[in-house]
Amino acid sequence: MAVGISTERKDALAKVSGRAKYTEDFAVKGMKHAVYVRSTIAHGRVVRINAEKAQALPGVRAVFTYADVPQIKFATAGHPYALDRAARDVEDRLLLTRDVRLEGDEVAIVVADSELIARRAARLVEVEYESYPPLVTPEAVLAAGARNIHPDGNIVGAHAYEVGGEVQQAEKEATIVVEGRYSTAMVQHCHLENHIAYAYMEDDGNIVVVSSTQIPHIARRIISEALDFPLGNIKVIKPYLGGGFGAKQDVVVEPMVAFLTRKLNGAPVQINLTREETMSCTRTRHPFHGHIRGGIDDHGVLQFIDLDVVSVTGAYASHGHAIALAGGAKTCAMYPRSVIRYNARTVYANMPSAGAMRAYGTPQVAFMVECLVEELARKAGIDPLEFRLRNVGRSGDINPLNKQVIINHGLKDCLDKGREIFQWDRKKIDYADKKSGSVRSGIGVACFSYASGTYPGNVEIAGCRLILNQDGSVHVHVGATEIGQGSDTAFAQMAAETTGVHYDQVKVISTQDTDYTPFDTGAYASRQTYVNGQAVYKASLEFRDRILSYAEEITGRVKEALTIAGDRIVYASHPQTTVISLRDLAIDSYYHKDRGGQITSEVSYKTRTNVPVFGCTFVALDVDIELCKVTIREILNVHDSGKIINPLMAAGQVHGGMSMSIGAALYEELLVDEVSGHIYNNNLLDYKLPTMTDMPDLDCAFVEIAEPTASYGQKALGEPPAISPAPAIRNAILDATGVAPTQLPMSPKSLFRLFRANGLL
Repeated sequence: MAVGISTERKDALAKVSGRAKYTEDFAVKGMKHAVYVRSTIAHGRVVRINAEKAQALPGVRAVFTYADVPQIKFATAGHPYALDRAARDVEDRLLLTRDVRLEGDEVAIVVADSELIARRAARLVEVEYESYPPLVTPEAVLAAGARNIHPDGNIVGAHAYEVGGEVQQAEKEATIVVEGRYSTAMVQHCHLENHIAYAYMEDDGNIVVVSSTQIPHIARRIISEALDFPLGNIKVIKPYLGGGFGAKQDVVVEPMVAFLTRKLNGAPVQINLTREETMSCTRTRHPFHGHIRGGIDDHGVLQFIDLDVVSVTGAYASHGHAIALAGGAKTCAMYPRSVIRYNARTVYANMPSAGAMRAYGTPQVAFMVECLVEELARKAGIDPLEFRLRNVGRSGDINPLNKQVIINHGLKDCLDKGREIFQWDRKKIDYADKKSGSVRSGIGVACFSYASGTYPGNVEIAGCRLILNQDGSVHVHVGATEIGQGSDTAFAQMAAETTGVHYDQVKVISTQDTDYTPFDTGAYASRQTYVNGQAVYKASLEFRDRILSYAEEITGRVKEALTIAGDRIVYASHPQTTVISLRDLAIDSYYHKDRGGQITSEVSYKTRTNVPVFGCTFVALDVDIELCKVTIREILNVHDSGKIINPLMAAGQVHGGMSMSIGAALYEELLVDEVSGHIYNNNLLDYKLPTMTDMPDLDCAFVEIAEPTASYGQKALGEPPAISPAPAIRNAILDATGVAPTQLPMSPKSLFRLFRANGLL
């Protein structure tokens, strides 16, 4: 047995010892370095560029401007290709631009012998601008007569739905109605490894791009589109990756390095963004601004939720309206018995571009919904936990949006388990008399739902190849990308579970190379364990059958009587009796003159299901009124993610997501001046990212309900932990102070204004 065990991660030793090789660790002889010339204004147009001083600097090899690049607009979002043109991402990017849409937009690029020379030269490039007033807020962007940021207007996309009935009728049956306005901030992924890629050309004219990317196969396609270059002549290699959290689900520098190596006759060229560039010129989380209403009847039954949101995608579409679309859909699985109306628009703005970030719009929507639910419960005089238990879905409910039966709805189980572990009922009594004075205490709870991929919105295709090596070990090739989440380890456990080969003998090849790695769309949407797990399972079954068939051929034993046990072929009824060792079988298959051949198996599989996952967060905290400071005393996440493949690794995933949500709740905000569009804090000194010393002890638990549509009973886990901590913290602050925050982050600055407005200061 391998699944369900806390095995050691396959990449643990390489990473903790410093031996793991990342993109920057691969030196190529004659490497050139490229640095962008970035706009100093947020909105305008380039009138003139003078690069003479830069070109005269020793060591500078070339300077390219917007006039030198292909005038092919392309989309940067790492989504699978859509056969339906209307479903494709917005193509609004050029490699370099004359039309400036954010501070730091790329108007030119310098290539030099060293990064130091390139940066010095970039500062020597003189750019003259025609400046326009920046549009930063939704109100400014949507105002009558506002200048178009892109030719087609300032609205990227919009959609609306009303399911479960009609809000107008449901409101008539509601005896309590609550409404409010909420907003979430623009936050940064802050992955350790900045965006980096380099490219070179092989003798036969092929382009090789080595990149820190979550989506090597999709990056290959987008490079082809951006350069109008044959896809089959492009190879993308992904080494170890130092985090992404969605920021690397876009192509950010890959098309440019491919362009530059072509322009420089195949010379290797690298772009290695600084932290400041990464924070303001790559991708962020979409700020959401929303108005929400909801109502309950005399029995505390949720009648309707009516939410209208504006999502700000920034200067370029990136993932565009898909974020708002996906984020709004999750509420329907969480509260499937209610009428739900959702109206969403996504707009451009002269600020950093927003893209995919862990949980893909759901944290923003869940914050608004769970704040509303909390206020409804309190207005009705119902315990917030009891209110949720009364209204969340149950197994067998039908999701009113997609009309699918929710086979396993574990949210009630999560709430019940959390109630016991957190000791909610006791804490309610203990905290009842801690609502006054300079330090006040409270408890809070919030729920979430999420998905296990993107189907039917996108194709869910995954591939897996297994190879029996000559020593009896097994190599697993997958297109799914390990970005730190532990997917390689999970796939090794799955392969070991199904084949019977010992986990220690299974090696997953962590480097993806699009020339030989099976096709997979990449690491996003919490899809890999659920989607790629299907391919691993089917390939492993086929692989096991081929090994046993060959064992029958060379031993004469009927294969149905045999099984694989670690490094041996044994009798299924007498596993202590060895028929042949796996090593001897492998050697025979490779080198016997008259029989055998390399034993392999390869499967490409399209998953046509997408199951929801559920969970909740419980929080106990103190609020220092005078310091406007929140101290979390206890925090617990409980998850329904089906069968847990690796409990220790799963806990690590949950802790990481909780940390990100705590950061978004209390600290993090990328600040943009509304007048100039200037970005104030695109560095790790001024951007208040919580450190280890800021984090409370993190606790998590799982409700393991095996999912029948999955290969090993598993469901998604990677992104969901980042959803519910923020609203749970908000609800605990409300419980402690009686004051309801409506925006993230709930930093001391924000709480000071709130407490003063409500007479606490």
